[in-house]
Amino acid sequence: MTELCAIALGSNLSSEIGDSQKIVQAAIAQLATHPEIEVVRVSRWYRTKAITLPNTAPQPDYINGCAVLRTTLNPFQLLQALFYTEQFFGRERRERWGARTLDLDLLLYGDLQIDTPELVLPHPRMSDRAFVLLPLAEIAADWIHPVQGLAISELSQNPPDLDLSYPIALDAKEIVLI
Repeated sequence: MTELCAIALGSNLSSEIGDSQKIVQAAIAQLATHPEIEVVRVSRWYRTKAITLPNTAPQPDYINGCAVLRTTLNPFQLLQALFYTEQFFGRERRERWGARTLDLDLLLYGDLQIDTPELVLPHPRMSDRAFVLLPLAEIAADWIHPVQGLAISELSQNPPDLDLSYPIALDAKEIVLI
């Protein structure tokens, strides 16, 4: 059985692969090599101001985007595949909301709702983040949020952090892979 899911990608640190935009693009290519993951659609990339905790050093801007995947992995297996991909690209989990080479978040897995210590679906903060909702609305506008009951296009109309993160689209249009 296959399921559609949505992920968010972000990076604000360069690595030997290159700058943040190259890293998120390479992460999509890496996910596409997994035998149980098909990358269906990728949003445009957005430059987003890093939102930091009070009294912490400023961070470089992020490159953010979203992708829709089709997978035969269950949500926990997919989460492990995302963690593996982060590690492959040099992600080190030092501090919450710290700078990172790659951040992959599982946002939606069909209309499934899960609340465990390992995984919460839908992602608990996705509806508060312009840098998630704007790219996700490009590629999954009609997807209904399983808890809020609203389409992603509706949720993206006025995200609460829009005036903090200032997402700016970098590419001309989304990438369709099917």
